[in-house]
Amino acid sequence: MVRSHNEDSVACDAASGLVVLADGMGGYNAGEVASGIAVSVLSTEIKHRLQSEKPEDKDAFSGEDVGVVLLRDNVRKANSSIFHAAESQPQYSGMGTTIVVGLFYDDHVAVAHVGDSRMYRLRGDAFEAITRDHSLLQEQIDSGMISKADARTSKNKNLVTRAVGIDAEVEPEVHVHGVQVGDIYLLCSDGLNDMVADEEIGATLQMLKANLSLAAVELIQLANDNGGRDNVSVILVKVNGKFSAPHGWAAKLLSWFKN
Repeated sequence: MVRSHNEDSVACDAASGLVVLADGMGGYNAGEVASGIAVSVLSTEIKHRLQSEKPEDKDAFSGEDVGVVLLRDNVRKANSSIFHAAESQPQYSGMGTTIVVGLFYDDHVAVAHVGDSRMYRLRGDAFEAITRDHSLLQEQIDSGMISKADARTSKNKNLVTRAVGIDAEVEPEVHVHGVQVGDIYLLCSDGLNDMVADEEIGATLQMLKANLSLAAVELIQLANDNGGRDNVSVILVKVNGKFSAPHGWAAKLLSWFKN
């Protein structure tokens, strides 16, 4: 409702279980360049790697799930791409982006994030954020300097302590969560949760969970009705069934057929 152009970028690919959302920052048009680079790098690189690798397999070097390694490595790759673009083109100096990316596999979701774009989960009646903002405000809440209630009116809302592309290196936070049938996952830029309280977001999802397209429209409308001071982007994912990967003899049998 305020800005003349959209600095958010999103990508979804149900076939690979990948969802990406980025909220850019910087000078004129630079924010949308940064978020566009981040989403493009992550979606292109991860989908390409998943053609030859299984996210549930264990990485030979770290012992982590391949899916976790893919998220971490490609957030870092996006960081380098944005940082070097900003260095080489003066009009993009200082640009950066927040990011939240989810990879669904083997009845789990691996989540990587940098900054204050979030992932929430609605499970039954419980609605909660499963990412923790990298922001000055979150640090103040954690240290007890400010209450969650007072945080809603704080002037420090948009001061992130970590972003993609600002420095030569960045460390994304990555976690893996078990997924249950019926779960709904919401990825959003801070244009939503700055304008709409978590309780209202959760109540809206609960009421409209049978129609995710309508729920997405309603959430964006709520943010705009409350002032719409920033770009608002949402991705909604509903888990309709189990998607466990074959293990043991079943995995070997599948590999024989593929060969």
